[in-house]
Amino acid sequence: MEMNNKKRRQSMFLYVIIALAVMFAVNQSFNTFQSAQIKNVSYSEFLSMVDANKVKEVKLNTGTGKIRFTDGKQGEEGTQVYETSLFPNDDGLVDRLTQHEVTFAAEIPDTSNDLWIYMLLSYGIPIGIMVFFGWRLNRRMKKAMDGDDPSMDFSGGFGGFGMGGLGKSNAKIVGEKETGVTFADVAGQDEAKESLQEIASFLENPQKYADIGARCPRGALLVGPPGTGKTLLAKAVAGEAKVPFFQISGSEFVEMFVGRGAAKVRDLFKQANEKAPCIVFIDEIDTVGKRRDMGLTTNDEREQTLNQLLTEMDGFDNNKGIVVLGATNMPDSLDVALTRPGRFDRRIPVELPDLAGREAILKIHANDVKMERNVDLSVVAKATPGASGADLANMINEAALRAVRMGHKLVSQEDLVESVDVVIAGEKKKSIVLSEHEKQVVAYHETGHAIVAASQKGSAPVSKITIVPRTSGALGFTMQVDEDERFLTTATEMRNKIAVLCGGRAAEELIFGEATNGASNDIQKATQIARAMVTQYGMTEKFGMVALGQQRNRYLGGASELTCSEGTAEDIDKEVQLIVEAGHKEALETLRNHRFKLHEISRYLQRKETITGEEFMRIFTREDAFAPTLPKNEQA
Repeated sequence: MEMNNKKRRQSMFLYVIIALAVMFAVNQSFNTFQSAQIKNVSYSEFLSMVDANKVKEVKLNTGTGKIRFTDGKQGEEGTQVYETSLFPNDDGLVDRLTQHEVTFAAEIPDTSNDLWIYMLLSYGIPIGIMVFFGWRLNRRMKKAMDGDDPSMDFSGGFGGFGMGGLGKSNAKIVGEKETGVTFADVAGQDEAKESLQEIASFLENPQKYADIGARCPRGALLVGPPGTGKTLLAKAVAGEAKVPFFQISGSEFVEMFVGRGAAKVRDLFKQANEKAPCIVFIDEIDTVGKRRDMGLTTNDEREQTLNQLLTEMDGFDNNKGIVVLGATNMPDSLDVALTRPGRFDRRIPVELPDLAGREAILKIHANDVKMERNVDLSVVAKATPGASGADLANMINEAALRAVRMGHKLVSQEDLVESVDVVIAGEKKKSIVLSEHEKQVVAYHETGHAIVAASQKGSAPVSKITIVPRTSGALGFTMQVDEDERFLTTATEMRNKIAVLCGGRAAEELIFGEATNGASNDIQKATQIARAMVTQYGMTEKFGMVALGQQRNRYLGGASELTCSEGTAEDIDKEVQLIVEAGHKEALETLRNHRFKLHEISRYLQRKETITGEEFMRIFTREDAFAPTLPKNEQA
């Protein structure tokens, strides 16, 4: 019965729209037809017809200033209606009309009905239609938000007044029964897998936990840098438990209309209840879960969405087996009500992989690529500290692409080594052709880095030096690779690293007597290390163990900001300058002591453009009487 009434109301509304359209069309047609029956002439033609006794009757419309007249003589039927505009200041018109016995009169039209019709067509009907549509849309939106009408379809179309899926969560079901991804497909995250294994076990066999009185965590928050495999881990949990997996991004909850995000949250958990046990994965949850404050600038839509998410996580039956997994790069920005126990019970770090983890990740991705038997993935793993799982996967793919370009049937060790350079520094830029002098400057610059590093104790060995320009903007680079994974760095090691970074500029000043802009990136890195030593690590005597700054968004590589007075900030700048300047002086002193090797290795590098760490060390450690000719500015 209700459906019949609903259809009847929709039909009546459709008939009203059709009737209004017909009325408008008829009115327009009538006006067009009437206009077609009247012939417009000039005022001079009108006077000529009057003088020729061809005008029978004249009517002057005082409202429009138009003269409408008919042709024909007195006693005869007019055949045509004419219209012209009244010519101003024609005082002789009345005498002329009287002379030719033309009947004339002033016509004052009754515009009251026309005004009402005009107001109705121009304002009344459009406003009425807009009000009706707004009322209908508001009513349907309210039903969708309250969940009173599960059959409501917002997919679009005239009949349903669609609005592009408002109220629907648009959550993607990756796997109706299983995702096809298991923990065997995830490497380098052993601790994270161990934490998530318990959730998968509960979803697979909930009775085992119910017997002892344990309950499954309502949610787990995966935090870590981009590309570390947070989404892959979430899919692996669902794959291990063989349950449906709902995936949605936090940005998909954000809507233009207030309340739409909350409606999507309700719809998401409604679907999850129907598919339970299941996993709901919200990627980039910080988009809707940011901390609420009492500031003047607020976002009602985001806060309503967050409040609805908090309510839903409290409201669903934990025994049904619904687990919410969230992923974020900014855990410190999340609202405390979202991260408390009972909502996101666990916080699981998904950090950058260590040396063993990188090698395991490379092996997984290498299984999909045809490689030579003698390929050593450990070399790539050692050369890529700080690389994420996504970076390592990209390196394997770049190696395969290079193998195809070079005409190889299998990926070689050379392809892998070159792929590391591509991901770290970019492709070789063939469009840049350095002059001989620029090539010489770059060679001395990179050799300066390498010699300072090789002269220190405990520094990472040099593995490669190149002066081939890259698409990243680097005209060359010196690569150092630690033999073992290192998790702690001493103050001495940091000062040594600053000296190595200053080695390029020191070589330019020592050999050419002036500096170039090639050391800009080195200066930036050296300054960052020195500032961290002062403000974060307490590695100076002046300030001691006092935190003078804090790092923001550490998973996104955010810089630190000072938390001290302006006077202290000036002292910090002076201390940073002293540390960097000390490293610069140390680099200059080291290169002066090895200036002959600096010349020899630089000239060798100019010829070959790229040399290995073994070649560099063989020349650097060789003891002979080689003494190259010095440039003029170094000659005594």
